[in-house]
Amino acid sequence: MAQKIKLSTIADALEVSTATVSLALRDSPLVADATRSRIKDYARAIGYIYNRRAASLRTRRSGIVGVVVHDIMNPFYAEILRAIESELDRSRHTFILSNHYDQVEKQRDFLDTLMQLGADGVIMSPAIGTPIADIEFALTNGMPVVLIARSVQGAELPVFRGDDAYGTALATNHLISLGHTRIAMIGGTDETSTGRDRYQGYLNAMHKAGLKAKPEWRLAGPRTKAAGFEITGEFLALRDHPTAAVCWNDLVAIGLMNGIARAGLVTGVDVSVTGYDDLEEAAIATPALTTVWNGQRDVGQKAARALLDRLNGGMASGKLHLIKPELHVRQSTGRPKER
Repeated sequence: MAQKIKLSTIADALEVSTATVSLALRDSPLVADATRSRIKDYARAIGYIYNRRAASLRTRRSGIVGVVVHDIMNPFYAEILRAIESELDRSRHTFILSNHYDQVEKQRDFLDTLMQLGADGVIMSPAIGTPIADIEFALTNGMPVVLIARSVQGAELPVFRGDDAYGTALATNHLISLGHTRIAMIGGTDETSTGRDRYQGYLNAMHKAGLKAKPEWRLAGPRTKAAGFEITGEFLALRDHPTAAVCWNDLVAIGLMNGIARAGLVTGVDVSVTGYDDLEEAAIATPALTTVWNGQRDVGQKAARALLDRLNGGMASGKLHLIKPELHVRQSTGRPKER
């Protein structure tokens, strides 16, 4: 059986203290970059693996943060995750990612796993129907929680997300300013704070302009490109033929635009369409999509910083932090045209 390599073996070989070796292997900023690289390179060369579990027993920190979202295949969450990762890298934290697909039990299993691993905290976009008891259980077991993108009613936690009501009102008001009076809203669900707030923003803008927002003009449900494409026929067949659609997100909007093109119509000429989130794909879609930037980078960055501040002894404010959206006008919207 091979002899176990000790910290002292590395320290003696490089003529440094065992404390310096330990700090370097934990990526501590207290060790100079050159010394840290030299120690880590030598450790790898001789086959030494840093025992994170043993270190966590001493420091009561695992260096692990959990991140759980609906579906990382949605570029909206991917952009948030990129910002979270960047912030966690600065503090040498490793993150573990899970998709819950709006399955509360799957999310609960992930939270349990994080607690078993001694994770330092979790950033989560909660699944539909998340009970407060699940969050309180994590907090009781010493695992701080920060929410992103969605809120949980009654939970006094730091929440970072875009101002969805304001953002959807921006998109709706843009269409109204072009002369549209029959505007549908496509996608989303009242089961999430995001869905409720975006629909409310649409209603607010319509009512403020003295326009009707007919219940049948709300086509709830779609959240993906495929769903946006599939609902095109229902949208085009709506009574009174709405001349524009405010979509719940960019994915739905791009799917709808593809469906409109398949029907022989031109988005931005025959029908106007707005999206939400301003994903990278929005600017290069055909036509380029008028959409609302929702601050994904800011959401991820601020959420990660709030969690790290809490881990460093700060008291994270248990309140809602809203990022102010911006409207980006492109080619998918124009003046109304009767069909």
